[in-house]
Amino acid sequence: MMFVVVAALCSVLVSVLLKLAKRADIAIDQAVAWNYVTTTALTLFTLQPSANVLQHAGVLWLVFAALGVLLPTIFLALAASVRHAGIVRSDAAQRLSLLIPLLAAFTLFGETPAPLKLVGCALGLLALLAMVWRTSPQAQPQWRWPLLVFFGFGVIDVLFKRIAAAGIPLGSSLAAVFSLALLVAFLIVWKKRNPLTLRSALAGLLLGLFNFSNILFYLKAHRALPEHPALVFASMNLGVVTLGTAVGVLAFRERLSRINALGVLLALLAIFLLTRA
Repeated sequence: MMFVVVAALCSVLVSVLLKLAKRADIAIDQAVAWNYVTTTALTLFTLQPSANVLQHAGVLWLVFAALGVLLPTIFLALAASVRHAGIVRSDAAQRLSLLIPLLAAFTLFGETPAPLKLVGCALGLLALLAMVWRTSPQAQPQWRWPLLVFFGFGVIDVLFKRIAAAGIPLGSSLAAVFSLALLVAFLIVWKKRNPLTLRSALAGLLLGLFNFSNILFYLKAHRALPEHPALVFASMNLGVVTLGTAVGVLAFRERLSRINALGVLLALLAIFLLTRA
């Protein structure tokens, strides 16, 4: 389970870096762009993908293009969510995004849901509402960021599942998507016309290292426990929510109302039920 622990730690470290970016005078858009330099390079070096399979991707290139646009834009939304709503809510919203592909399977693809999955979905939606609940009118606009993270990562998950279902190897799909995301991210930087800074570039390269390590060690965990995919999936998601909550509350003094705290607990229970069903 050490691979799961490292993967969860790297996932939370991504949020920590995003949280520290403003006070460290790091341009988030530039850091996100340089992040894809690292993830693309490490994908090519570590997974050694073959480009030949992509020549027969056909209509799936529309999916690749969609992911190339969504990855950097939702990453920027995650950064805004961490900054405005905090690590606790942002990490939980990102992990609850697993509800989107499940709901898509039930409503669009005719999959018959197990009772536990229905209960898990209901609890997950309640958890999301509880986590973004604000009593102060001044804080109300902050909800949109965790909600955007929830829906954005959910759609990304659905698109990646579509690619996987077509039989395209993960390494090849990641290399293609990261390369497209890199181009889109630097286009966003170019449109802002702000000068590139070495500080933002170095932060982005480190961000990419944690981002890729999260993916790599998660894959290693699945390979180490091939007969227990649900255990790996549950441990990863529960670990990120738990660790993210601890870091957000203890290290950054993020304040949670009783309703927000109940939302975090409901998120943990929902993830547990969804992976047990």
